[in-house]
Amino acid sequence: MIPASLRALLDDTAGQRRAEWHGRDVWLANEAWGELAVSLQGAQVLHFLPAPEDAQAAGASPAPEDAQAAGASPAPEDAQAAGASPASEDAQAAGSLAPEGMVSGGWLWVTPTPQALPGAIRGGIPLCWPWFADEHIADESPDRSGPLHGPARKADWRLDAVDEHEEGVELHLSPETRLHSQITPRAVIQANANRLHVELITEHTGETPVKMSGALHSYLAVADAFTCRLEGLPGARYLDKLAGFAEREQQGELGVRGSLDRIYHSNAELTLDDGNRRLRIARQGSDSAVVWHPGDDALPADTPAEVGRHFLCVEAANTRLDPVWLVPGAQHLLGTTLSRAEDA
Repeated sequence: MIPASLRALLDDTAGQRRAEWHGRDVWLANEAWGELAVSLQGAQVLHFLPAPEDAQAAGASPAPEDAQAAGASPAPEDAQAAGASPASEDAQAAGSLAPEGMVSGGWLWVTPTPQALPGAIRGGIPLCWPWFADEHIADESPDRSGPLHGPARKADWRLDAVDEHEEGVELHLSPETRLHSQITPRAVIQANANRLHVELITEHTGETPVKMSGALHSYLAVADAFTCRLEGLPGARYLDKLAGFAEREQQGELGVRGSLDRIYHSNAELTLDDGNRRLRIARQGSDSAVVWHPGDDALPADTPAEVGRHFLCVEAANTRLDPVWLVPGAQHLLGTTLSRAEDA
């Protein structure tokens, strides 16, 4: 589920191009395999939507008319009027009627009211680096007063390479300026008709060991966050941030029924079921799975109430449970892979 203004840019895209959205430089793709939108502020994936299988077989672009002609079910009239994305199961999985200013479709959620620059965009997959939340492990400022989630998500990144092939695309990005004196990040984004894969790679180029944390803060589009089911965590220990980091054990599968903020000590593959779509979430280099929704009464200022239940964050992370120590010359890869559960 994305803002109609971003949907309009994608609808005007044939192939690949650069455009401006809310003052940010964004890279867009609308091709036979599907759609991808990436903000160069933060190297942040904003949108991913694979093309319907029938459209892929026909080599068609994921435009609404082509998807319908290929046999996909029609999108709701309201969504079509707003410039809706492919009329497929994925296009409608975030709810048949999108709130005003939003368009259903895609695996990720983005707020319709993003902060003005230099603020960060809420939604998609922000890169939290080289620390996560307010635990300033690698913060080099004198009083550890660096920004929440670290500087990477607000920094300008350069697009170093775009590798194209028939099945999809691979992007390589790096920050325009140095963000830490000893460690440097780079991002790799792979998208095709079956999956979205994001890597955050950290290289130690300094002289002394560095302790760091981080996260791929994925905002997943759902029909209603409070009716979701997250599978794969039974028996896992977790820290409940809403209860002063109390340690508990997950009993059965996790049914989301209200606000929650938990750090699960687990590297298990997860499946998110919102009643319309089953999305598989695999993680690499991560023994922490963060599950977060602020609840109806604590939505951030940049999240209107009418869209607040249409996301659930399920994050690949390195937290206080599994911080990363890097020695000179070492690298660490933090990754997340999203795919349809039935395709994996």
